[in-house]
Amino acid sequence: MTNVRGIRGAIQARSNTIEDILAATTLLLQAIIRENDIRIADIASVFFTATADLQAVYPARAAREMGWLTVPLLCAREMDVADSMTRVIRVLVHVNTALAPEQIKHQYLGDAVNLRPDLQ
Repeated sequence: MTNVRGIRGAIQARSNTIEDILAATTLLLQAIIRENDIRIADIASVFFTATADLQAVYPARAAREMGWLTVPLLCAREMDVADSMTRVIRVLVHVNTALAPEQIKHQYLGDAVNLRPDLQ
């Protein structure tokens, strides 16, 4: 039986450049796909957020460049919380999967691992 499950992830971009934002987002999406054995056809939708200091490009562009042409994508600005980590791209990937919630492998890469140490 398949259900729609959410897979979370986050990564910190090196800088506010098109290249760094797309590279970080691509790395994050590749890790989510690889670690959860996902096919693009099974992705229902993807929601991206970025901190206010990342504005050079929409993170969703990385997914499009990876060939996710029919997947609904949405970008938004992350809440601006005092003393929070900067240059962070967060993602919530909704997938149709037979995996149980406890089998989902959320991906927090690099320094973003500090955002959810409980998942490591």
